[in-house]
Amino acid sequence: MTKAIIALEDGKTFTGRAFAGHGETAGELVFNTSMTGYQEILTDPSYKGQIVTLTYPLIGNYGVNAEDVESSGPHAAGLVVGEYSRIASNWRSQQSLGDYLEANGLIGVDEIDTRAITLHIRSKGAMKCVISTTESDPAVVVEKARASAGLVGRDLSSEVSTGSVYDWTDPSVPAEFRIRADKSEPPSKRYRVAVLDCGVKYNILRLLASHGCDLTIFPVGSSPEDILACKPDGLFISNGPGDPEAVPYAVQTIQALLKKELPTFGICFGHQLLGLAFGGSTYKLKFGHRGGNQPVMNLRTGKVEITSQNHGFCVDKESLNADDIETTHVNLNDGTSEGMRHKNLPVFSVQHHPEASPGPHDSGYLFDEFVGLMEGTPTHA
Repeated sequence: MTKAIIALEDGKTFTGRAFAGHGETAGELVFNTSMTGYQEILTDPSYKGQIVTLTYPLIGNYGVNAEDVESSGPHAAGLVVGEYSRIASNWRSQQSLGDYLEANGLIGVDEIDTRAITLHIRSKGAMKCVISTTESDPAVVVEKARASAGLVGRDLSSEVSTGSVYDWTDPSVPAEFRIRADKSEPPSKRYRVAVLDCGVKYNILRLLASHGCDLTIFPVGSSPEDILACKPDGLFISNGPGDPEAVPYAVQTIQALLKKELPTFGICFGHQLLGLAFGGSTYKLKFGHRGGNQPVMNLRTGKVEITSQNHGFCVDKESLNADDIETTHVNLNDGTSEGMRHKNLPVFSVQHHPEASPGPHDSGYLFDEFVGLMEGTPTHA
């Protein structure tokens, strides 16, 4: 057994066992309430700079495979679970979770009271954390946590964004995911969509492609001229990690593109960037929203949608000009912004994740709405 110390910046410590990895890792300690989907969570670029605690008690029992990934590899800084299952019992499993973490240089800790961690974070808020298997003095690890970098003011999206422009034909994504989920033929009418990659997830790209979109992926630091050069029918602004106010260059690019009246759809970090581009402000939530069971009210239909979420920052909906911006969705747990649309431009966004990996499918209609906005624009083909 390798002892692992989890130390928080407020002085709170927990001791568990490292079932994978060795050394030290730092990040903001957060929790996720999803019952499944640990592989999707680990590979979601939005978790860059975060150590994830999973509230479900037993993790790892179905292993890891090459298909259920949301990016080229894991981005979370570490994983904390109550009990790690050393037996992976699933016909799709190709590797154990522990071996996967080891292969990617990540520390996994179990034999921890994850309920106590979650209650502490819910009370005190998400905070800086260090996990160490090499330091035996908890007080020393606490000081390392206090000295580590937080998320406020950090531009993490540039660290997970693509380094160059490319058309999405990633061979690591199985071909069967590039057609519609019902296995019907892809739509005959195609649209060229420019994707501003702030840390985009594969399943977003899969769903956009299945809805008739040919995708050109751009680095988060791309200029408006670069993006417009592909003659897009629409613009998609992706999810991503870190503080949206730390990427003013992306906000300026979006503001320039809004003047072109391109049909535009933003998800999560993209929602926050649009809020800033509209002249609003963002702020850090106390402990964020992470899980596959977050209730959201669609104010336009009156329906409640159960959504998948992962964000620690939020748009201040009161900071938006009500003459231009309509709030379309709100979180039923705390009333925060979950969606908006521009009243005069073909632009809308949501804070939650309609691509639902992991999570429910209640908000999948949003991809249809995006295609609907492009129906009146010239196609590229």
